[in-house]
Amino acid sequence: MQYLGILQNMIKKWIHQFRTWGASLARHRHAELFLFLVSFAESSFFPLPPDVILVPMVLANRKKWFRLALITTVASVMGAVLGYVIGMTLFDVVAEPLIQFYHLEASVQAVEVYFEKGSFLAMLLAAFTPIPFKIFTIAGGLFRVAFLPFVIASVIGRGARFFLEAYLVNKAGHHVQPHKHPLWYGILGLLVVAAGVAYILLR
Repeated sequence: MQYLGILQNMIKKWIHQFRTWGASLARHRHAELFLFLVSFAESSFFPLPPDVILVPMVLANRKKWFRLALITTVASVMGAVLGYVIGMTLFDVVAEPLIQFYHLEASVQAVEVYFEKGSFLAMLLAAFTPIPFKIFTIAGGLFRVAFLPFVIASVIGRGARFFLEAYLVNKAGHHVQPHKHPLWYGILGLLVVAAGVAYILLR
């Protein structure tokens, strides 16, 4: 029981810091622009998942959950199109140095196999899960997958992920108080962190 109490106190402190950071970010006049830029960049070259920004911003302003999810989705899909263009037209200049920088050579080869089995399903799963999305967007252009299915899968996958995430955080923030249910909120926060961890592990 003593260890459980220590764990709860640690989670309470972590949640407080997480919410405080999100609240300060949400109050910034350029908060939505920052969310847009991170979401856009993550789909083509940036390592930070937008979830770690979206979630605290929704917690800080639950009434804007739909708007924030929409911003994240639109920016992410636009970034996916940029990744496609990079892979198709700028592979030697931009894409290859990025792949080497992140040590993703083997991952790109694996993505080619996934595309051969079904590019639409591969893009859909990559867009929804914590799998590094930029690998698939750049590889989509490199291997010349059909552009329209590429975009549709990105919209569905990214939209499902971010809208579901924002909706659940909105509902959790409305019905659950962190001081009464610290473990529940801790699990929610860990799920967000898991997106970043999974990104690193799956590179």
